[in-house]
Amino acid sequence: MTAQPARPTADRPSPAGPLAHPLARRWLLASCVPVLLVLGMALTVPPAPSAATAGTPGTADMAGMPGMAGTAGMSGEAPDIAAAGLAAERNGYRLDLAGPAPTAGRATDLRFTVAGPDGSPVTDFAVHQTKKLHFYAIRSDLTGFQHLHPDLAEDGTWTAALDALTPGTWRLYADFVPNTGPHAAELVLSRTVAVPGDAAPVPLPAPGDTATADGYTVTLTARPAAGAHRLTAVVSRDGRPVRDLQPYLDAYAHLSAFHEGDLALAHLHPAGTVDGDHGGPELTFQALFPEPGNWRVFLQFRTAGQLHTAALTLRVD
Repeated sequence: MTAQPARPTADRPSPAGPLAHPLARRWLLASCVPVLLVLGMALTVPPAPSAATAGTPGTADMAGMPGMAGTAGMSGEAPDIAAAGLAAERNGYRLDLAGPAPTAGRATDLRFTVAGPDGSPVTDFAVHQTKKLHFYAIRSDLTGFQHLHPDLAEDGTWTAALDALTPGTWRLYADFVPNTGPHAAELVLSRTVAVPGDAAPVPLPAPGDTATADGYTVTLTARPAAGAHRLTAVVSRDGRPVRDLQPYLDAYAHLSAFHEGDLALAHLHPAGTVDGDHGGPELTFQALFPEPGNWRVFLQFRTAGQLHTAALTLRVD
């Protein structure tokens, strides 16, 4: 029988009149049960993933120059790939890589531009954490982290002095704020680049709450969940709290985090103010992790004029 829209029985009388016998009513009820079961299953079985959510590569993987790769796709879990720094275009701005393409084992002065809504290179950027643009590079296995501050030419061309990259697929991010007014939003755009050669993937270290760098120990004291949370770290050396951290990017530490699989970038901003060269031992960050899973966290801090980078794997619920 064909299922009809659900209505009270009194609203759809049969042309033949009411059923005249209890046996007929029982037969009708029995014949409807299979149909109701099928309809119930249709309502409870989740739909198959669509192309938009089943690992379809995002706009970040469009070729930006000869030698650029488009192999790093989404995991299908992040709600907004643009907000996670995984798109080459957002709010009318576009990241364009100009070259030269990186080669394995050699430092590269990578040139790129940020095109504005009118299509021309942007030349006016607001100062954001003491810099006009922050540039990140990370390989697909979350190794080789680099955090740079490129030079801007008058024509809008940026030059990032990349250290030598190992073979494999890398994602390159530009983090900036257009100088369009006091309410201009921070934007993170990225593209992928393929470095030729035999790639040797490195397994992601197991999650933990402690990392070391140059004799310093960094310990996280909170395990965050996806969304906005406060993240606290404590810096020590030889078992004693460190209290001589120097300002770095107008804070006592800078923290970057990348998601395993899709390489989404988390926005982590330091809390508190800087007051001389005696920061620490506790550092607090306002963390925004867009999705759960394993994140590779890089905490950078400065002492005695030297920059230190501690890395650990953080599990976000």
